[in-house]
Amino acid sequence: MTVQLASGARHGAPRRRATWRRRRDIRAGYVFLSPWLIGFFVLTAGPMVASLVLSFTDYDLFSAPSPVGFANYTRLFTDANYLQAVKVTLLYVVFGAPLKLVVALAVAVLLNHARGGSGFYRSAFYLPSLIGGSVSIAIVWKAMFTDKSIVANIGSFFGGPPAESGGWVGNPSMTLPMLILLTVWQFGAPMVIFLAGLKQVPTELLESASVDGAGPVRRFTRITLPMLSPVLFFNLLLELIHSFQIFNSAFIISNGTGGPVRSTLFYTLYLYQRGFSDFQMGYASAMAWVLLVVIGLVTLMLFRTSNAWVHYGGDEK
Repeated sequence: MTVQLASGARHGAPRRRATWRRRRDIRAGYVFLSPWLIGFFVLTAGPMVASLVLSFTDYDLFSAPSPVGFANYTRLFTDANYLQAVKVTLLYVVFGAPLKLVVALAVAVLLNHARGGSGFYRSAFYLPSLIGGSVSIAIVWKAMFTDKSIVANIGSFFGGPPAESGGWVGNPSMTLPMLILLTVWQFGAPMVIFLAGLKQVPTELLESASVDGAGPVRRFTRITLPMLSPVLFFNLLLELIHSFQIFNSAFIISNGTGGPVRSTLFYTLYLYQRGFSDFQMGYASAMAWVLLVVIGLVTLMLFRTSNAWVHYGGDEK
């Protein structure tokens, strides 16, 4: 009995030391995580919960919120401006994001085959992505397409509307294409990611296909594009989420009005108007949560359909 107790004591001491060290490491981990955890709960989770609660109230920032149930959500279906904002945003997402990815992929393919100067062109094409979301670029873009601007004068020279007619900024049928053109111009970030993906495609595989008689188009569609599908999936997901949240350029170009004739009334711009111009914070919170749910559903749909068109290395499909 004495021997067994002595043996247990000998084995118990190292176990207690290991447990103490493990608890010490866990405490140290939480200490290092605490700045991020505090920031997440105070600056992200807390405001999100408050926004969800406010979406069921009538709140104008100056008086106490009063509960209204689902009134803010049912009001969305009868608000003509809200439905217009949904229409404009969906058109921008459907046409802007795919067109931007097509241009980014085309330029990445060209740069992948470039023999010299690829570093310069890569930097030059990436530069608009660094400054494209800034207010200054939106102001410059507005000056380029406004009344009597260089674009208006060139269009008038080739038989378009007179340069004094307001330009693309004043034409309700041209404002959305102008904003899509602006986002396509910022193709640098997805282009760099596409270029990195193209570098991973084995040249031996392409050369073997070429020896077997496959042309450039067939090699691209049957080899390059399937191997690039994870990168395409990543870029598509980012661009769709980013497109749903367009705000800066629409706000600057329309002076915050969403005009002309509500042609640039994007979802986030209308949300801003309701929340910070009309002080309908409850209604704006409801709009924000609907947008969050829509983006979540689009993301979920992409992940669910990715098994059919995204091919990862090692797949046996």
